[in-house]
Amino acid sequence: MFRRRIIAAVTALLTAATLAAPASQAREDIGIQAITNRVVGYFVQWGVYQRNYHVKNIRTSGSSSKLTHINYAFGNVSGGRCVLGDAYADYDKFYDAASSVDGTSDTWDAGALRGNFNQLRKLKKLHPNLKVLFSFGGWTWSGGFPAAASSPSAAAAFADSCYKLVEDPRWADVFDGIDIDWEYPNACGLTCDTSGFSSFKTLMQAVRARFGSGNLVTAAITADASTGGKIDKADYAGAAQYVNWYNPMTYDFFGAWAAQGPTAPHSPLTSYSGIPQQGFNTDAAIQKLKSKGIPATKLLLGLGFYGRGWTGVTQSAPGGTATGAAPGTYEAGIEDYKVLKGRCPANGTVAGTAYAKCGSQWWSYDTPATVRGKVSWASGQNMGGVFFWELSGDTSNGELISAIRSGIG
Repeated sequence: MFRRRIIAAVTALLTAATLAAPASQAREDIGIQAITNRVVGYFVQWGVYQRNYHVKNIRTSGSSSKLTHINYAFGNVSGGRCVLGDAYADYDKFYDAASSVDGTSDTWDAGALRGNFNQLRKLKKLHPNLKVLFSFGGWTWSGGFPAAASSPSAAAAFADSCYKLVEDPRWADVFDGIDIDWEYPNACGLTCDTSGFSSFKTLMQAVRARFGSGNLVTAAITADASTGGKIDKADYAGAAQYVNWYNPMTYDFFGAWAAQGPTAPHSPLTSYSGIPQQGFNTDAAIQKLKSKGIPATKLLLGLGFYGRGWTGVTQSAPGGTATGAAPGTYEAGIEDYKVLKGRCPANGTVAGTAYAKCGSQWWSYDTPATVRGKVSWASGQNMGGVFFWELSGDTSNGELISAIRSGIG
C-alpha cells in the first residue's frame, strides 16, 4: 500500500458524489479511495503551554516535510454545537519573530490573526501540499455529541455550527476539513452515551452534507474489537460512506488505570499468549472493521508517540503485577517517547511493540524499529496510511515520524 510502485499502479474509484465535486477543489475521494501515503499527526493546542511545543517545532523537527495532514486538537462540543476550546491558544497568542514559523512577528493590528491558527497558516505557505483538519471532541470534550446526534435536525444544526466555525472568515484558509473524535457513540468514555446504534451515522451524514465533497471529513473511532464491544455499539460501517477515512485509535488498550496490572503493551499489534483482553489489539480492530464492510483504504493505522507504564513491578516480561502508575512528567502512567527512550530504554518486544523494565518501572511504547514493523504490517493490509497521537511526543529531530515516512516511502 505504502510503496510508491503500488501507489502508481492503483487508480481511485470515484463515487457519484465525488464526480460532482469541482476539480479545482483540494480534496480526497469520499468513496473507495486509491491507496495512499497519508501521514496524519495530531497537534494539541494546549501543547503551547507546559509542553512548550509550538507549530514552529513541527518545522524545526523536520516533521512538516513528512506529514500530509495535521489534525488540530481540539475544538469543544457543547450543547450539541461546535465551539472553540481555547480561543487564546487558537488565534490570539502572540508569536515574536524568533518563535514564529517563518521568522516574522505577529502584529497587534485590528483583525490580525495570531496564535496557532496563524502559525498553521504560515506553515501551509511553506508546505503548500500540507492539509489541516480541525478536530472536535476528544476524551474530555465528547459530552456534547449525544445532543448533537439526537435527531437528524439536531445533527444538521451541529454540522452547521461546525461549518461556520471551521470556515470563519478569519481563518477559513487554514482548514481543509473537519475531524470528529466522539468517545464514544452509544458507549462509555469519560461519560456514557445511550444515543443508539444509528446516532453516529446520523451525525456523520449531516457533517458530510454540510461540508460537501470539497472538504475532508474524517473521524477518530474506537478500536475495541471485543465481542459486543465499542465497535459493535455504533454503525461505523454505515457512516463510512460519509468519511474520507477513519482513524481507529489502536493504542491505550492497556494501562495503569488497572493499577495492579497485569502489565501489557498499550498498543499491541497482534494478540499474544497472556493478553489481558481478547479483541484489544490492532489486528483484531482492523479485521473487525473490514469484516463490517469498511474498505481497508479508509482505515489508517494508529500509533502512539508515548508510553504507558506501571511501578512496583518485579517481572520483566509482560503479565507482571504492579502497585500503581509509574510517574510521568504531566500525568502518572504516561510519558513521551522522547523521554522514555533515554530514561527507560526498550529491552524487549511483544506483539510488535517494545517494552522496558528499569528498576521497578515497566513501560511499553513504540520505537523507530517497531514503528517500521507496524507500517509494514499496515502495508500488507492495504490500509490508507498512518496517523499518530501526537507530535510533541517525538524527539526534536522527529525520530518516530521519520520511521513512519521511511516505511511508507
